[in-house]
Amino acid sequence: MPRKARIDAPGALHHIIIRGIERKAIYKDIADRHNFLRRLGNILSETATPCFAWALIPNHAHLLLRTGMTPIATIMRRLLTGYAQQFNRRHHRHGQLFQNRYKSILCEEDPYLLELVRYIHLNPIRAQLVKDMKTLKRYPFTGHSVINGTIDYSWQDKDYVLKRFGGAEIQARRTYNAFVAKGIDQGRRLDLIGGGLVRSSGGWSALKALRKHNLRVKGDERILGGNDFVERVLKAANETLESKTEYEAKGLNVNILFKRTVTYYQIEPEDLMSKSKISSVSIARAVFCYLSVRRLNASCIDIATMLNITPSAVSKAVKRGQSIVAESNIDEDLMKC
Repeated sequence: MPRKARIDAPGALHHIIIRGIERKAIYKDIADRHNFLRRLGNILSETATPCFAWALIPNHAHLLLRTGMTPIATIMRRLLTGYAQQFNRRHHRHGQLFQNRYKSILCEEDPYLLELVRYIHLNPIRAQLVKDMKTLKRYPFTGHSVINGTIDYSWQDKDYVLKRFGGAEIQARRTYNAFVAKGIDQGRRLDLIGGGLVRSSGGWSALKALRKHNLRVKGDERILGGNDFVERVLKAANETLESKTEYEAKGLNVNILFKRTVTYYQIEPEDLMSKSKISSVSIARAVFCYLSVRRLNASCIDIATMLNITPSAVSKAVKRGQSIVAESNIDEDLMKC
């Protein structure tokens, strides 16, 4: 049976689980762990991708990320490919380091954000890498120590988590730590890693068929959330896929959109690929970035390479382009098939 496509969208919350091939270690020493974190931090900072929790265990890792303008698949490809190459060179080995496919679960935020932060940050205790909460605060290979101020990684959004516990930072940390401690006795929770969900098959079309017969499903192996959330996510994913397929089938791609954009705004191709801040060029670049990333599902990395700018610049341009398109009918002219 073919594997289901990953589901992603700007703002989506993902619990990501990375495992070593044949359950083997993916870090051999502290240097490997620091290399992994340095690479992760650089990529998240460059792409403005928020991270709320993480934990490094000898043969696997957990991440809790929110999709920014760069798809999670792109983030993970850069992270895992780069780290594996560095690991192999350093340890004079060849072949795969990770399982073929990391696990990515799209999560409903309100009921699950804090549960996931707690579950992920308790991994070192469950794996018996540390013995108690006091030691966990000082353990350098989990985001729990960042939230407690023991170490500092600017790419982890600790404030977003702490504000959920109210009050001043010191009191919020106390409340947070009490919350985490209560999760120790819960052990391994299959409901938070996909194993406890009832799987649906066939995506949105299958869900609609089930509803016709007054049947409901509780979830999907790629999604953690209630019925309504699952159905909403699957429907949106299918609609996005259908939209992209429609454009591709009618011959519209980023290269054609590029030509239409420079013609529409009466600028030179070199202008769009420059860092010019001239108003007409800046607007054209923003619109092109928005339509390429949001309508044609191009990656920020590919568009950045095409325009000779940074991925973070593309992300900012997408946001501006969204506002410009919302206030006009530009997309009707540029996206017509």
